[in-house]
Amino acid sequence: MSSELQTEAVAAPFTLALQPIYPSGSLRDQAYAMLRQAIADADIYRSREEIRLDERVLSETLGVSRTPVREAMTLLEQEGFLRMVPRRGIYIVRKTKREIVEMIQMWAALESMAARLATLHATDDEIAKLRRMFDHFRDATPAEHIAEYSDANIAFHQAIVELSKSQIILETIKNIFIHVRAIRRMTISQSDRASRSIVDHLRIIEALEQRDTELAEKLVRQHSLDLAAFVDANCDFLD
Repeated sequence: MSSELQTEAVAAPFTLALQPIYPSGSLRDQAYAMLRQAIADADIYRSREEIRLDERVLSETLGVSRTPVREAMTLLEQEGFLRMVPRRGIYIVRKTKREIVEMIQMWAALESMAARLATLHATDDEIAKLRRMFDHFRDATPAEHIAEYSDANIAFHQAIVELSKSQIILETIKNIFIHVRAIRRMTISQSDRASRSIVDHLRIIEALEQRDTELAEKLVRQHSLDLAAFVDANCDFLD
């Protein structure tokens, strides 16, 4: 990331995309779900600055008292998404480059097994939906619509995990998904990765359609390992 882009990123205030909570059900559970999703959707690696959350602002945005917000943040801290620093505040946890690389390597192992299981358990229609994710980019390069392609890219990887029909894989992978998703979003526009990504995706889809278990597993694993190698070589700003 260039110093110019870094300066612009630091200057922009960080906010979570939140909506007021409806006064029904557990306010803590709703606050937890909304905060977790907002953190997942946020660009948490856009700058080197630590991301501090303001409990008062979150409470006002969600339209509830501080108590359910505080309880929700305690749960998120236990899950490793937030860290609370006495007398300083509450911060979104970000990982170092080494931790991100290791997370992507773990993702590669889990998603490749998910792809293997998908060849055995997913229906033809479910696999066909993967191909339809990229219909929009058939007559245009991904780089021309990078934001839309980034969303499709993330949805594709999440869909493969879901097609495994393995609840254990889904539960295991969800806590690293936030960080891997953020890094995928950040790096997809670099070094023509988007164009190479869609080629990989179509090859993966073909392997799934053909129920080629070994090839689907191999392609998915290598696709993520390529991302890990890219981060290792190009993302020193994470440290």
